[in-house]
Amino acid sequence: MSATPKKNRAGRRILATAAGLATVGAMVAALPAGADDRGKPAGHHPGRTVDVQLLSFNDLHGNLEPPAGSSGEVVHQHADGTTEKIKAGGVEYLATHLRTARQGNPYSVTAAAGDMIGASPLMSGLFHDEPTIEALNKLKLDVSSVGNHEFDEGAKELARMQNGGCHPTGGCYEEGKTFPGANFPYLAANVTNEKTGKPILDPYFIWERKGVKIGFIGVTLEGTPNIVTAEGVKGLKFGDEVETIDKYTKVLERKGVKSIVALIHEGGAPASSSYNYNCDSPGAGDGISGPVVDIAKKLNPQVDALVTGHTHQAYVCTVPDPSGKPRMVTSASSYGKLYTDTTLTYDRRTKDIVRTSVESANHVVSRDVPKAADMTSLIERWNTLAAPIANRPQGYISADINGRGSTDYEKPLGDLITDAQLAGLAPADKGGAQIALMNPGGIRSDLVYKASGAEGDGVVTYGEAFTVQPFTNMMNVVDLTGAQLIAGLQQQVSGSNEASPKILQVSKGFTYTLDMTRTGAARVVVDSVKLNGEPIDPAKSYRVAMNEFLAGGGDGFPALAQGKNKLVGASDLDVFNAYLAANSSASAPIAPPKADRITVVK
Repeated sequence: MSATPKKNRAGRRILATAAGLATVGAMVAALPAGADDRGKPAGHHPGRTVDVQLLSFNDLHGNLEPPAGSSGEVVHQHADGTTEKIKAGGVEYLATHLRTARQGNPYSVTAAAGDMIGASPLMSGLFHDEPTIEALNKLKLDVSSVGNHEFDEGAKELARMQNGGCHPTGGCYEEGKTFPGANFPYLAANVTNEKTGKPILDPYFIWERKGVKIGFIGVTLEGTPNIVTAEGVKGLKFGDEVETIDKYTKVLERKGVKSIVALIHEGGAPASSSYNYNCDSPGAGDGISGPVVDIAKKLNPQVDALVTGHTHQAYVCTVPDPSGKPRMVTSASSYGKLYTDTTLTYDRRTKDIVRTSVESANHVVSRDVPKAADMTSLIERWNTLAAPIANRPQGYISADINGRGSTDYEKPLGDLITDAQLAGLAPADKGGAQIALMNPGGIRSDLVYKASGAEGDGVVTYGEAFTVQPFTNMMNVVDLTGAQLIAGLQQQVSGSNEASPKILQVSKGFTYTLDMTRTGAARVVVDSVKLNGEPIDPAKSYRVAMNEFLAGGGDGFPALAQGKNKLVGASDLDVFNAYLAANSSASAPIAPPKADRITVVK
């Protein structure tokens, strides 16, 4: 196992903060019996300060079992600059690491930054993520913000995740048991009911231990409606992250709570893929870029730390607040592969965090520790229920086919998925598709040759296919003009997608060049866009297959929502599994596609 990373420090000088009298709010965590003070003099009066341990993670996405392939690896950077990949993740190991980290820390709080559920592997997704909420309860999660994927099944289902009760159509999955809901509050400060204007869930939470109070405000990204199906966000309004957090910061201050942590399901892109990269090292890349940087620079200085997510990246960085003082911003990758350990020094006199004493580091959820027995029992119980469906063979592959784990714009698994969609929807009675498009964010994993199950190498099970495409989106086939199709390609690299391109996966026969030395829409070389070697005619109509999310303009593709003569087909998962069954066998498995349809100029 690699060496423990050093904690990043927010700064050097001690900052004076205004004193305030804290009052107990309506949402207060229970006091633990026998908790002891842990005073830290550090130039203060003995007992005046206490170290609060903040453990955090994000984007679990129901990955209770160790993620397969590259989705279950993190990159560690050694002192000499070399790197190594470490197998990581799995809730059995996450539980052990968190419980070990809490030992000797009577002031310990565990928080998450959204996407705990949604886009989950079959073991959790099949049961509408009840297994994941149960696991988070056992992990003693104290609080979480919502993420965009908490809305995959709509606000009513999210309320059920919080409050409990059996699924409205699936019922109760275990005889004699009713789903209890989350023991922790989901925070949705910037998600309001369009009619009432009120948050659909609690906007903030006050954690307390022996007079030490920390307020948590939880938000998801304002752009959630652009990346969730319209049905999932129906009747909801998503507000600006900064305005919302500032609003509830003032509410907490009026309640006497001066120490505040923002849980934000929005993130950034670090300068390095290594989880232990020194984000603040001079001349080495200088931290992170992306939406969370702008948010951090604008947020009220009273907010002491930001726990972020969404981009599935790992970073521990400082970003200056509006007053120019450094403030910690963290993210712990995804799928439970890392957790962040942050030390917040709380001043009992001022009721505030000594900001420049904040220290933080990401830690690997390595698999070289004992498994947590209660999590093993949980996984075995739900796997038994899922087994009849999960273990059903669907097809065969000859080697790993990377999707989520590929860093290239065109992904081998993206090619396979779009080819499956084209084959399934090309017949005239199925839609007459000529082209298939797939959003890269909808590919949630890799297809791994040597899977962890007992089905044998190269066999793709229903559970593995579900993990790749867990949304069960219905396929649509629509008419798009060549001009609309080209506009859709241009929207991959312009508008809301310019800073972080979302490159559509394309079916065989559809080719074009992407020139990344250009800017915006000009990156798509229009003359290069061809179907079966023939240039796309802007005035001609083409039948295009895509999932209902893309067909609705999701992920920043309004041009794709202009389609006409829509035919609704089978689900994306059913189409994919049908293709695997029809085009592979044990003696003739599918090989990884060459991924040669998009020519990229850098």
